[in-house]
Amino acid sequence: MLDVLEVVTTVIVGLMVGVEFAVAFVMNRIFSALPEDSDQLARAHGGRMLGALMPFWYIGSLLLTALWAAVAWNEDGTALLVVAGALLVVSIVMSVLLLVPINNRGKTWTPENRPEDWKEQMNRWDRYHYVRVAVIIAAFTLLVTALT
Repeated sequence: MLDVLEVVTTVIVGLMVGVEFAVAFVMNRIFSALPEDSDQLARAHGGRMLGALMPFWYIGSLLLTALWAAVAWNEDGTALLVVAGALLVVSIVMSVLLLVPINNRGKTWTPENRPEDWKEQMNRWDRYHYVRVAVIIAAFTLLVTALT
């Protein structure tokens, strides 16, 4: 059972890291290169789509990591799991306090109703997101290290 939990947790967290990395370093750069209002429209659509999915993914990743740590409590690498879980908590707190408020505004914007500073707000979201990606990469690295 522990082996299955290790694999499932690592895959789920790894996929989340991959999606968030792709948003930060691929998708947003593609969106920024689109003509006219396409950047803002793409970000709004992405905010709606991923904004609905990511809370479950982040919380699920944390719960799986916590379960893995609990089941493997007396095994080597448990400290790595606890720190990985703490980093996932940091990523969730960052999301709720910093990223979600901007995302909630941005996903409702259209070219007709967006504020004048929409690009500045998206740039702020991007900066926070880069930090969050670094945090979840660190958590994922610890999970993978705990496997060995």
